[in-house]
Amino acid sequence: MSNVQNQAQNRQALWLTLLLLAASCGLWLLGIAVGSTGFESVANMQRDPQAMLIVWEIRLPRTLGTWLAGALLGLAGAVAQGLFRNPLADPYLLGSASGASLGVALAMALLGVSPLATQWVARLGLTGAAFLGAVAAVLLTLLLAKGVQHTLRLLLAGVVVGVVLGACTSLVLLLTPDIMQAMQAFMLGTTAFVGWAACGVMASSFIVSLLAAWLMSHVLDGLALGEATAQSLGLQLPQMRAALVAVLAMATGTAVAQTGLIAFVGLAAPHLVRSVVKTTHGRLIVLSSLMGAVLLVAADILARWLMAPQELPVGVLTAVLGGSYLLWLMHRHTGRGSGL
Repeated sequence: MSNVQNQAQNRQALWLTLLLLAASCGLWLLGIAVGSTGFESVANMQRDPQAMLIVWEIRLPRTLGTWLAGALLGLAGAVAQGLFRNPLADPYLLGSASGASLGVALAMALLGVSPLATQWVARLGLTGAAFLGAVAAVLLTLLLAKGVQHTLRLLLAGVVVGVVLGACTSLVLLLTPDIMQAMQAFMLGTTAFVGWAACGVMASSFIVSLLAAWLMSHVLDGLALGEATAQSLGLQLPQMRAALVAVLAMATGTAVAQTGLIAFVGLAAPHLVRSVVKTTHGRLIVLSSLMGAVLLVAADILARWLMAPQELPVGVLTAVLGGSYLLWLMHRHTGRGSGL
């Protein structure tokens, strides 16, 4: 790559970063203002303690938590697509979504807790069950794939684990139909219950995941050239793959545990970044995190506003918008005779 092309890509990446940061700030302000009580809560914050409570304890942590969940999913999507060298890879590819769903279903069936409950004990129980379920699913995938040496075997094992655990979740719902309505909140994805504690957990996970993924981004760059080339560059692929899978599991598990199953954000964010700028995985990971955060906050605001004072499940909205975008992307590339 020539110096001129490299400088042009650097400028594009910088401008996209600044644009996404500016969009994040604007969406934060809009997210604080949008809610069932309208803009009045923001206007009356100084003289109305209840309005202050609504903004500070509900809207602000929800908006920040939504941004962090989107950032985690965008980061996980960039890592998954680089690790599997597949532009259609998403954060749930290793079975974490199905594992989290089964964990929540078992928790509700055995403990009788509901995701609609506001008590911190119930929320902690469901959050812990979702995270443990996601991690257990990834570990089961690694066990079936006999490690991370073979990418195709890992991919197939993830698909099998996802199908089997999804069937187990359906069986639990069939045996305990009274939890089916409560389970919908998790299956469709919701940010309505994100509080300051959840923000702290997701922020910690995001910082660790982002730093680890950025430090290992050269491995993803090497894998993009092929495994033989990556090995010739002296990269320790088995150890690095295992570390990247751990990052993927932690980022995805944390986001799913706090917000439920939110589709297409992790899949679409890296695509949107690559459609604007061609860059290394180090920058792609950072930009995908920002893009995922912007996408999810925008979708959450739209979900709150479209049917106010009622809300649409944000996972439904991201699935419709993300699926429509990918269909358009496939249609655009069909005429060129190339893949995504």
